[in-house]
Amino acid sequence: MCNCKKKKEIRVDQSYVSFTGIDCFENACGVIDNLLRICKNSEYNNVYWEKFIARIPEAYYSRDPKEDPSEALLYLVCSNAFYIIELFEEACDEEAIYALEKCEQECC
Repeated sequence: MCNCKKKKEIRVDQSYVSFTGIDCFENACGVIDNLLRICKNSEYNNVYWEKFIARIPEAYYSRDPKEDPSEALLYLVCSNAFYIIELFEEACDEEAIYALEKCEQECC
């Protein structure tokens, strides 16, 4: 048990402030935009992606992050990043790969 009378103050300039200025909802939307574009090509679409697409929250389609308070869209992207990158690499789509890498680095 600590007998400290004074709590150590955490100074913002000395610590990492996460997600400041980062729009994780829009980053996730960018990934989904690319995924939907790629999956329009029957060569890349399959049952897995059909089920994945069915799980995209309504907030994505309305582009309103307020409709996604539990961050379901970001969770969907981050929890499936391994499969998504595999699809993007198979399609040799640099724009899509960049969108996923940005989302992963900034938000996942």
